Amino acid sequence: MDKIIECIPNFSEGRDLAKVEKIVDCFRGKQGVKLLDYTSDADHNRSVVTVIGEPEPLRDAMVEAIGKSIELIDMTKHEGQHPRMGCVDVVPFVPIRNVTIDEADAVAKETAKIAAEKFGQPFFLYEKSATAPHRENLATIRKGQFEGMAEKMQDQTMWKSDFGPETIHPTGGVTAIGARMPLVAFNINLDTPNLEIANQIARKVRFMNGGFRFVKAMGVMLEDRNLAQVSMNLTDYTKTAVYRVFETVKMEARRYGVNVVGSEVIGLTPMAALVDCAEYYLQIEDFKMDQVLETRL
Repeated sequence: MDKIIECIPNFSEGRDLAKVEKIVDCFRGKQGVKLLDYTSDADHNRSVVTVIGEPEPLRDAMVEAIGKSIELIDMTKHEGQHPRMGCVDVVPFVPIRNVTIDEADAVAKETAKIAAEKFGQPFFLYEKSATAPHRENLATIRKGQFEGMAEKMQDQTMWKSDFGPETIHPTGGVTAIGARMPLVAFNINLDTPNLEIANQIARKVRFMNGGFRFVKAMGVMLEDRNLAQVSMNLTDYTKTAVYRVFETVKMEARRYGVNVVGSEVIGLTPMAALVDCAEYYLQIEDFKMDQVLETRL
C-alpha cells in the first residue's frame, strides 16, 4: 500500500454481535483493505472498527458497511449510554502514510456522496472537513441525538445536510463524516455507581468547560459492572498527554472519596502516546522513540 488511510467508523450496535459481524464482514477479504481491530460495548451499545486501506478500496468498503448498517440497525429501537444520532454514528478518515489531510478529506466526501445517493442517509461533514465552524465539533452536531435530529434539521440555515436528504433517514438517522488527525479513545473507570461523579469529573477535564484543550469527555454508566466511567477522546495526545489526563481524573476523583479502578483504550492508539506514559511513570531520562525495539525493525 503506497497510500494508507485509517478509518474508524462507530456503529450503533454493541449487543447483537451477529449483526456486528455482518457489518465487519464488509471489511474482510477486500483487496487494498485490512481490518485491524473491532470492539463492541454492550453498555454503550456501540462498536468501533479500525481499518486501513488505499483510498479507493477503503472508500468502497466503507460505503458497503454503511449500507449494511442501515439494513441491520433500527435507531428507533436503539438505546445505550453513548450519545448517538445514526446507525453509523461517525466515520473519521485519518491520514497515515503518504497521504495528506486534504486527501483524507476528499475520500470522506466521496464516501458520503456515494452512500447518500445509494442509501438515502444524510451526512454532516465534521472536523477538518466541516463546511462551517459550528460543524467542526462532533458533540455540537450530535446534540439532540437521534430522537431530536429531525426537529433540529428543520433549521436548514444551520443544519442542512452536506450530502443526502434534508431530514433523517427514518431508521438510520444521520451520520457525521470527515477527516481528522489521530486521537486516543481513553476511558477511566471509577469505584462508584454514582454517574453524577463521573459527569462532574468529565466537566473538569474537557475543553468546553475549561479543561484540557484537546479533551472531550462525558460520564457513562457501566451497568454490567455497576461502575461509573469517565469516557474521553484525546484529540491531540502530543499536546495533552494521556498520563496528564489520567492523573487529573485521579486527583478530581479524590474530592468525592472515589478511586480509579482501571482504564481502557478503545480501538488502536499511536505507540508514541503509550511510550510517553511509560517515560513519565518510569521517570526514564533522555528516552528516545528509537530505543523501542519495534521501531527499529
